[in-house]
Amino acid sequence: MTVPSLTLNDGHSIPQLGFGVFLVPPDETAETVTSALEIGYRHIDTAQMYGNEKGVGEALAASGIERDDLFITTKLGNPNHKPDDVRRTFDQSLTDLGLDHVDLFLIHWPLPTQYDGDFVSTWKAMTELTSDGRAKSVGVSNFEPDHLAKIIDESGVLPAVNQIEVHPQFANTAARTAGLDRGILTEAWSPIGRGAVLDDPTIGEIATRLGKTPAQVTLRWHIERGDIIFPKSMHVSRMQENFEIFDFSLTPDDVNAISALDRGDEGRIGPDPKVFDRI
Repeated sequence: MTVPSLTLNDGHSIPQLGFGVFLVPPDETAETVTSALEIGYRHIDTAQMYGNEKGVGEALAASGIERDDLFITTKLGNPNHKPDDVRRTFDQSLTDLGLDHVDLFLIHWPLPTQYDGDFVSTWKAMTELTSDGRAKSVGVSNFEPDHLAKIIDESGVLPAVNQIEVHPQFANTAARTAGLDRGILTEAWSPIGRGAVLDDPTIGEIATRLGKTPAQVTLRWHIERGDIIFPKSMHVSRMQENFEIFDFSLTPDDVNAISALDRGDEGRIGPDPKVFDRI
């Protein structure tokens, strides 16, 4: 199947479906990513804090896939927000991944209560990395509307994406809208809510009618709305299932019915970026 691509605000393109390696053990990462690549995934999302960049790099090197056919994202670790640490650890990420560039580099968390609340200098250091092409695009993750406004107002540079928690039970509408209104694409982490939505009767009814699984219907909901997603699984059968979402579509009524499952902040399953401060 052909995975559609979206155009970022800096002109680069990004596959709308990728493969995430959050919580994949470092010693199992190479094998897991190899399986994903064999299925057809070409967009891999990792992070310094996952501790498995080397495993991703091993799988990429062994795959024989041309670099131009891959899209690789990594994220800045929370202990590394000082500008010198941004540059130093970015170099280490490239070394660990075995690459001369990444396609997307993100601030993982804004950490507004750390570093004297200064994530703007972090962002400015991130944007410098695009000057020599070692980061094709830069963006942010878990940024709230006021965080976005601050870095844009003080740097004049738009993030390419904002990677945030989004799933049917937590639409994260304010953060998503704040980005989309500025031309910043939304990457949805935990797109099926860590499985929380799979027993929902509304999603189940749609899945039965379409002959698809609840996970496939939920992932397709994201695709229909223009989100970028990277579901994570270490089971090859589920990797395959998650990849097979481009041979059907949802009706507008289906999309609206799933969107109506939003529970606001009660549906959040991850940390609140306004107070999350783990270094």
